[in-house]
Amino acid sequence: MKALSQITVQYSYYFQDFSFILIFVVFFPSTGYKIPVIENLGATLDQFDAIDFSDNEIRKLDGFPLLRRLKTLLVNNNRICRIGEGLDQALPCLTELILTNNSLVELGDLDPLASLKSLTYLSILRNPVTNKKHYRLYVIYKVPQVRVLDFQKVKLKERQEAEKMFKGKRGAQLAKDIARRSKTFNPGAGLPTDKKKGGPSAGDVEAIKNAIANASTLAEVERLKGLLQSGQIPGRERRSGPSDEGEEEMEDGTVTNGS
Repeated sequence: MKALSQITVQYSYYFQDFSFILIFVVFFPSTGYKIPVIENLGATLDQFDAIDFSDNEIRKLDGFPLLRRLKTLLVNNNRICRIGEGLDQALPCLTELILTNNSLVELGDLDPLASLKSLTYLSILRNPVTNKKHYRLYVIYKVPQVRVLDFQKVKLKERQEAEKMFKGKRGAQLAKDIARRSKTFNPGAGLPTDKKKGGPSAGDVEAIKNAIANASTLAEVERLKGLLQSGQIPGRERRSGPSDEGEEEMEDGTVTNGS
């Protein structure tokens, strides 16, 4: 790991209980160094409220020493495809985790986040896993302490739906069926999506062309991109069942992340 980045001391508007509070943040930026592995953070002596690992090449979220002070972790724009077990042992006070634009594919890969009991703000936007059926309800059920998911407040109605869907024997079996995990990850190995050799069939190509031609909004184009990244063919995805229940009703207002 490169030498410690310059320490930044700054004031930041932090979103707490849906009102803005001005707090004093000691911030450790470590962005854009193409770091592949999180390591050597013991050298920080647990002096930081927030650490920014954005725009690197990190593939697995682990390698943390005990950091009692750390509350905000920014790991967007990396290549994370696995989340290590036992994060709660190292980051007991983590409240905000931004994993936007990574390579998480399976719902089961998100299960380790459940151990972070202080986690209330979570973003997994622009990961292939967000296109999985029941994605949002699954995260709400598995990580009930989260109050803002993907910058949208978790509604009571969503919590009730998640409880109804996954509670009991049938619900537990459903959660087990859809919560497949990615294969064992070895640091330095390619991402799961890197192993997909060969191009799509002629039928798949035609389905992709039709889906792109029929896309009328930027949001639809982004959705198609996410499906393709997760190995799903748009035409097949529509025929396989009803539309994703993970695309839940939008909030009354978008929650602004002020960290």
